This record gives sequence, structure tokens and C-alpha cells, in this order.
Amino acid sequence: PFTEGHRQIPVFLLLPVMSVSQVSPGLFLSGLDSALNLSVLASRNITLIINASGLEDVSYPSLDGLQVLHVPVQDQPHAPLRQYFDLVAEQINQNQTGRTLVHCTAGRSRSPALIMAYLMRFEGLSLRQAHEQVLEQRPFIRPNAGFWRQLMDYERTLFSRNTVRMVKTSGGVLPESKYLEPFTLVKLLF
Repeated sequence: PFTEGHRQIPVFLLLPVMSVSQVSPGLFLSGLDSALNLSVLASRNITLIINASGLEDVSYPSLDGLQVLHVPVQDQPHAPLRQYFDLVAEQINQNQTGRTLVHCTAGRSRSPALIMAYLMRFEGLSLRQAHEQVLEQRPFIRPNAGFWRQLMDYERTLFSRNTVRMVKTSGGVLPESKYLEPFTLVKLLF
């Protein structure tokens, strides 16, 4: 973090508000501000927006062929984001005519979690690999602990294993990205 006087400013607050991160050739991640910008959408040939902001009355710029899928989930650990993993992943996968922008309010929790679910389901990545790929393109992501648990459950459903576990740190409960041997996973679960 940078220091202003005697207080620290989180690095993510210093990044441009309209930051758009390209996770893969046809898949982008952003906050709400970028999703409302016509030049951002047009310059990237966005034809599908996944709105995970929890806001349903968002007025997107008028763009021919633009489709919007609303994911009405708040950024709360108990919110049922997992129930949208398959639907969102399938919509992203089926969007062959253009590119997809997945956004929430800040592009830090809900939208990265949905993209990680897509990467597991259709790119065959483990949760650890999906997290690393998204983090590399957008270093300030931080899905909440509840979304991490849901992603871990989804990974276990898809691959019968987990590659991430949650650990308590001074910064809260965070993912520890390391491969867990099957016998280690059994010890953690029981």
C-alpha cells in the first residue's frame, strides 16, 4: 500500500476506476463503471454482459446485439452465488459471436468468482489455476470467504478434489493455494 500522510491507501483504490481486465481472449472482468461505458463495450466487441452487481435496473449503453444476464446476488458470504455457476458458465461458453464482460460493483468478489467457475467448468482448470489466471490479470480480486467455500464445493463436484483450502490469517480467512493430496483433504474434512 501507498502511504498518504500517516494512513495507508489500498493499491486497488489507486487503479483507474474504469479498469477492464482481459482474463482470456473473449472474456473480460470489470466493475460497474466500465460496463456502463459505450467505448469500453464497443472497443472490445462485448456482446454479452453478466451483471453480478446485484442491481437489476442498470441502464447499459445502446449497442446492437448486446445481451445481459442478471445474477441477483449480493456480496455477502451467505449469498447463494453457486446456484448461478453453471448458468453463467454456459452463457459465457455459448457466446461465440462476440466477447463477454462479467462485472459486479468493483470487480473484486462476485465477478471473479463467476469467472473462476467458468474456467473450471469449460477450460478444465483447477480452482487454484483459475484463481491464479484471474489474479494475474486483476491483482486486486478478493472473493469473500463464502464464495470461496462455494467455489471449493464446485471444484469438488467437477473434479472430486480440492486444490485450495481456507486458512485463518491476520487479514481474515483467505485461500491457501496449494495442491492438497487426497489423504490431506480427507483429514481436513473429518
